[in-house]
Amino acid sequence: MACQSVAVVMDEQALLGLNPNADARYRQRAMAYFEQLKESQDAWEVCAEALAKGIYSDDHVKFFCFQVLEHQTKFRHCSLSAVQQQLIRETLMKWLQFQLMNTQPEKAFIRNKAAQVFALTFVMEYLTLWPKFFFDILSLVGLNPHGVDIYLRTLMAIDAEVVDRDILHTPEETRRNTLIKDSMREQCIPSLVESWFQILQTYQQSHPELTCQCLEVVGAYVSWIDLNLIANDRFVNLLLSQMSMEELREEACDCLFEIVNKGMDPVDKTKLVESLCQVLQSAGFFNVEQEEDVDFLAKFSRLVNGMGQSLVLSWTKLAKTGNVKDASETLQAVEAKVPLLLQLLVHEDDDISANIVGFCYEYLHVLKQLPQLTDQQKANIEAIMLAVMKKLTYDDEYNFENEGEDEAMFVEYRKQLKMLLDRLAQVSPELLLEAVRRVFTNTMQNWQTAPFMEVEVAIRLLYMLGEALPAAHGAHFSGDTAKTSALQDMMRTLVSCGVSSYQHTSVALEFFETVVRYDKFFIVEPQHIPGVLMAFLDQRGLRHNSPKVRSRVAYLFSRFIKTLHKHMNAFVEDILTRIQDLLELTPPENGFPALLTSDDQLFMFEAAGILIVNSESPVERKQALMRSLLTPLMDAFRLLLAKLPQETEEERQTALADCLSHAVGFASRTSKAFSNKQTVKQCGCTEVYRDCLQAFLPALSCPVQRSVLRSSVRSFLHRMIICMEEEVLPFVPAASEHMLKDCEAKDLQEFIPLISQITAKFKRQVSPFLQQIFMPLVLAIFEVLARPAEENDQTAALEKQMLRRSYFSFIQTIAGSGMNEVMANQGAENMERIVFTIIQGAVDFPDPIAQKTCFIILTKLVELWGGKDGMVGFPDFIYKHIVPACFLAPLKPTFDLSDAQTVLVLSECALTLKMIHLKRGLEFIQFLQQEYLPSLQVAPEISQELCQVLQQPDVKVLKNYIKAFFQRGKL
Repeated sequence: MACQSVAVVMDEQALLGLNPNADARYRQRAMAYFEQLKESQDAWEVCAEALAKGIYSDDHVKFFCFQVLEHQTKFRHCSLSAVQQQLIRETLMKWLQFQLMNTQPEKAFIRNKAAQVFALTFVMEYLTLWPKFFFDILSLVGLNPHGVDIYLRTLMAIDAEVVDRDILHTPEETRRNTLIKDSMREQCIPSLVESWFQILQTYQQSHPELTCQCLEVVGAYVSWIDLNLIANDRFVNLLLSQMSMEELREEACDCLFEIVNKGMDPVDKTKLVESLCQVLQSAGFFNVEQEEDVDFLAKFSRLVNGMGQSLVLSWTKLAKTGNVKDASETLQAVEAKVPLLLQLLVHEDDDISANIVGFCYEYLHVLKQLPQLTDQQKANIEAIMLAVMKKLTYDDEYNFENEGEDEAMFVEYRKQLKMLLDRLAQVSPELLLEAVRRVFTNTMQNWQTAPFMEVEVAIRLLYMLGEALPAAHGAHFSGDTAKTSALQDMMRTLVSCGVSSYQHTSVALEFFETVVRYDKFFIVEPQHIPGVLMAFLDQRGLRHNSPKVRSRVAYLFSRFIKTLHKHMNAFVEDILTRIQDLLELTPPENGFPALLTSDDQLFMFEAAGILIVNSESPVERKQALMRSLLTPLMDAFRLLLAKLPQETEEERQTALADCLSHAVGFASRTSKAFSNKQTVKQCGCTEVYRDCLQAFLPALSCPVQRSVLRSSVRSFLHRMIICMEEEVLPFVPAASEHMLKDCEAKDLQEFIPLISQITAKFKRQVSPFLQQIFMPLVLAIFEVLARPAEENDQTAALEKQMLRRSYFSFIQTIAGSGMNEVMANQGAENMERIVFTIIQGAVDFPDPIAQKTCFIILTKLVELWGGKDGMVGFPDFIYKHIVPACFLAPLKPTFDLSDAQTVLVLSECALTLKMIHLKRGLEFIQFLQQEYLPSLQVAPEISQELCQVLQQPDVKVLKNYIKAFFQRGKL
């Protein structure tokens, strides 16, 4: 770190810490020094002096000094003295003067930071202290390249501060920015534009990087300055000449795009675009096929897209206002661009093609609005269709086995093309259907010899028709005869031509996706079901050599079975036999890779369950089939559960626990075929599920891997409550007891919904059980919430918040199920403790979701126990605690009345007050007027007003009043 002067006294030791390689002690000291300089009244001035005199040559120190000045300008400008403000201005200009004399420019990160400080100073002072900001800079810089660079960076930094719409500004800042722009338009914009022209002309050969910077500035500023300053012969000719220079052409293209994008009168916009197009065309830019520079063509495509969309917008405005002549001329201008659009859309480079999709989409939207299409417009539609079909095709380089960034980009691009296809279907469904049919039929006739990408795209187009030509609930094979017969023909061809044997993953996937999209076809022509089932079950589907295909087909198979189970009766047992090996639980020590993952197997078990339940077999046979499906799972579960506690290795334990969890999950998934207890009984399956419960519940007392095991058994219980109803109840007490031992926040949070489900479903039936479990559950929750956690542990804090919410919603379920005896019979001390937690939840924790629940509970408790024949001592509790909660919660600083969730809390709070009035009547009004509201220093007239509103029958009036009441109270 070279020091050329000692006039400036800076903490040299602290400055050492600015080096990225410095040790932590020095870095800490540097941070502390930075804070000290930021906050001091005048110590920061050493940084200004260091920059003005060029004392330090170390880049990190220079950057540090600019950061300190940035802070002063941005956050403390108003508190600086006039002398200090002058010091900052002088520092910046002296530093700029140094740049003109330096042979080497500063590093880019320093120049950017300097530009930021220039821009911040401009924003703070241009309207008052420094109206000659630009004049001063331009006078100093002239055409010095280093100076011009800082000038252009400063202009971009000003754009970010004043114009950029992506940056959120306060209303005050927005007003200030508007004033700045107005003032600049009046005072200096013509001079700035002239400087840009000079820079573009002077440096286009010698300093292309400066010229590019300048083009970026023009593009940024053109949106809010007088367009005539830029859109004139002198400027446009210069930009066009730069479109032919290799190093400048992309930026020149971007600049023209911004000019075209400027908001203006539709007639003027059409004239501007047309004049620009003429010049571009005569300069040869429309000869796309002769251009080899794909990066430039991508920019050019974006420019054409901008021009096209601008013309469409002009046409829309003119057509709306009934300006027939100008609208017609604009439409002609749009039509004239279609040949160029098609060239770009069909270009082999997808970026070039993607950049024109917007214009193409808008053009089709225009055609959709026209009463009648000309032959040329129909030809355009057909040409766009063919282009889309061609561009949907995969290229040779696409890596199906290891999809990376390029593949992801192509998938996104395909989504854009799908939007075009959907729009084409809206404009001319007949044309689209015919075009797809033609491509599909030709390809399917020669699928054995056609390349995979052609076969895939042909099936893909048939698949895409399903969304492009929508039908209610997938009923594509009823209604409009032309459409249904075309789709039916294509589906018949698809399933009978043998293409399902094509040896490429993309074709296999597309085949099954399309079969399932049009599964209703098989209701019309069920004779094709056996052939398609075989494709699902053999090496074309579930036994394909690609794991990706097998995985997707498992899901699609379950969907296929779900839709067509009524047509599967003849094949049920055959299917179950064929998929038997796919339904085996794969133990971790197997060593052989399974054909399907456990997630895929879930779909297979679901399909098996649906097949069994919906078959026309007698009850005994269904029962036997379900038992043969579930018994292997139970046997394997018992075996693995016995092994688990003996395992010492963490990794093996985890693998075994996952396997046990999968077994429970599979059994649970088979029950998806049942909608309620009735269907389970009808199939004679109650007993086998009861056996499953007996097999799985011992896992709850396993001393290791508790979380995974509890979670899976809990999910199974949820399902069984739906499927077996009260048959589950004998298992619940023991299960609950185990689940409450050694709990974590997450365990409890997941256990509470189970108890809530039981409470809501069985109500009085489970009252004795609830009375028994209530306090152990509540105490377990209190214990977990009371555990100390590290201050910065966000995960623990979130888990506690979620547990608190679950606890309150549990109390809400109990109170709302009409079982007040569950709480009332817990003894006065416990009861009081619980109600206090609800008061605390309503007032102390800034969590609107929990607070809302708490006020709902308080309203319910007042309704249950707040009347004349309510619980002894409860009215006192209302006045001492519930009424204050209704006022203290909304008065908290954290209670944000502009937040929608918090306003809902306030509504519930109003309902609590209303319920208290309903139960206590005039006594409550007198308490508010004579005791409580005076204690809050509420003026008597406001107090009277509130009490009058409380006594009105309309709750909506109260809710609105309460909001205004607390808004006033917070002022």
